[in-house]
Amino acid sequence: MNVEGGQPLLPVECEAFCQSLQKYDLRDVGSSSWSRQHEKLEKLNMQAIANAAAEESEFVKEFLINEGKYPMLIEDLLTTELWREKIFSQFIAVKFEPKITFPVYMVLYHEATLVNLLETTLYYQETCESCGDAILDLIDYCHRKLIWLSARSEEDLQTEVDAEDAEEKASALGPNMKELSSQDASIQFDIAIKCLSLLRYICDHLSVLPLSCSSRILNSLDFPVLLVEILQNSPWTKADNGKLQKYIDNKWTVITDSDRFKLTKTEGQIWLTLYKLLMDPDCMRKYELNGLRKNTLLKLRSHLNELMVDQLPILGDLHMYLERLSMMEAPASKQDLILEQMPEIRARLLEDNNGKFVTISKNQMKKFFDPSEETLKEQAKRWADTYNFDMLESLISEPAKCAVCGELATKRCSRCQNEWYCRRECQVTAWKKHKSICDMLYTAKQPLK
Repeated sequence: MNVEGGQPLLPVECEAFCQSLQKYDLRDVGSSSWSRQHEKLEKLNMQAIANAAAEESEFVKEFLINEGKYPMLIEDLLTTELWREKIFSQFIAVKFEPKITFPVYMVLYHEATLVNLLETTLYYQETCESCGDAILDLIDYCHRKLIWLSARSEEDLQTEVDAEDAEEKASALGPNMKELSSQDASIQFDIAIKCLSLLRYICDHLSVLPLSCSSRILNSLDFPVLLVEILQNSPWTKADNGKLQKYIDNKWTVITDSDRFKLTKTEGQIWLTLYKLLMDPDCMRKYELNGLRKNTLLKLRSHLNELMVDQLPILGDLHMYLERLSMMEAPASKQDLILEQMPEIRARLLEDNNGKFVTISKNQMKKFFDPSEETLKEQAKRWADTYNFDMLESLISEPAKCAVCGELATKRCSRCQNEWYCRRECQVTAWKKHKSICDMLYTAKQPLK
């Protein structure tokens, strides 16, 4: 692969990659051809991030639009989500213990790669238009993730009860599957946070999207009420050892007292989305306001203080709207007949694979996720080419953690540059398990003689 200026792709390579992207069935997830496409998407994602960060021409977006690949990316996203729900859950149920975790982790991370690529490029109106009717499925996908994000805060209030259940389930798993389950939870949280940005970009371009999008966002799924509940729960904030932390730039960051009330990007995305859905004339006309929705929206008033309005001045208009709303009676429910276009991709995937999930999981455990030594060596060469660890350090979703104990790590394996440890004792403990993959990655990086 040609790498210039620290960028993973050249425009000509990027165009060729976009042209080659294709759909994969659920049963093919994890196959060698699927893995090669994942590697292409990972490189496209890194290139898109690099272009956006440098404010350069975003040719990844242009090639994806020209090749009509956005509906395919959304279907790929939903297929990966279904794999996690139906196939990965089967791995856990049968206590599958893979010899190496990376192939399974790569599928779990594939979902995050696709969400990241969409988040980076859906900022533009032409990208949203290019999604076509598949945007309805993306809206529903965001809704499922934000429901999970809202429920996550509620579950945190029951840690004593949940901890016992989690410990009992974890004890039944082997160390590799236990590690994968922990990584999956971290990936899902990061995805849910990114879905807040995806939703904001979709709402910004409702005027050019299918007509059903606005009614689905406003009434069928009631995103305004859901966003209020997420603001109330504030899942991107937590207290650790008496210190306030917020999830900023894909990692938990300690917040000083002076920055306690400073809006983060995540909070800003929610407020901008709410402003669009509640203040846009077309959205106001379509939103079916009732007593429950009115009372929920009025909870926003407690957040709209002077510090908040100073940071986002447009929220002053929202504050005045809420004050007027508090003095109004909610209108009677409409009885009009409404015809709504429904999302089709997830429904089709469920129908096509109905009753096949157990069989698919058994086949994939044997064929794709319990590979031979020769297959592992072949894959290791591609992994070393795809995952440029020096570049990924700037994109990593959270600080490196020790592969043994989970503590913050500062030491990395000098041979493969892939595994992290907090101290030498942990590195020695992990060496027996890590040696085989370390040898393969190290060998794959060596130049051919």
